[in-house]
Amino acid sequence: MEAIRTLPSAPVRERYISVDEFLEIANSPKYADCNVELVEGVIVPMPKTNRQHSEIMTFLAAQLYNFVYRKGLGRVYSGDGGFVLERNTSGRDSSRGIDIAYMSAASAPDPSIPGIIESAPDLAIEIVSPSNAIEDIELKVNQLFRAGTRLIWIVIPGSRSVHVRTVDSSSVLRESDTLTGGDVLPGFEVKVADIFPW
Repeated sequence: MEAIRTLPSAPVRERYISVDEFLEIANSPKYADCNVELVEGVIVPMPKTNRQHSEIMTFLAAQLYNFVYRKGLGRVYSGDGGFVLERNTSGRDSSRGIDIAYMSAASAPDPSIPGIIESAPDLAIEIVSPSNAIEDIELKVNQLFRAGTRLIWIVIPGSRSVHVRTVDSSSVLRESDTLTGGDVLPGFEVKVADIFPW
C-alpha cells in the first residue's frame, strides 16, 4: 500500500487590525473604560499616568498653548490625542496616542470636525513613565519621523532631563539648560528645571 505523503502546511498569517477597524473597536462598549492605541496592527493598552507625568504634561501643555495661541501659530493637543502615523498595505497600521502635540496652522485639521488626526504633528512630546518600554518609545519615535514629525521632546522625570530629537540630531538637556522650539517653534523656550517642580 502506497504511503500518503502530506505536504507541510503553509504558515498561518496573523490577522492585523486596520486603523478603520481600530476606531470602531476602540469606541465599542468593550473598550469604554480603556485607553488603547494601535501599534503595527495590534491593539495595545496604554499605561496609566502617575502624578508626576500628569503635572509635567499640564505644565508643558499650558506653556505651549499660551505661546502658540497668543501668536496664532496653530493648535496644541494633549492627553494622548490619537494620530494616524502609518497605514500599510500589509495591514500593520499604527494610531498612536501622543502626550502633547503641536501642529502648525498650515497642517492642523479643521477643529470643528471631530475624530482622529490623519497626519503627524510638527512637534511631539512624550513623557516617559516607569511602565514605558524603551523599545516602544524608540518605535514611536521612528514612526513619528517617518510620518513627518520634525521635532520630538522625550521628557524623562527619573533623570530630570529632556532628550531632544530631530531626524538627524539628538541631544540631552539637563536642569541647567533651556528647552527651545528650534525651527519648529522659534522663540519658544522654557527652563528644563521648571518642568520638574519637585
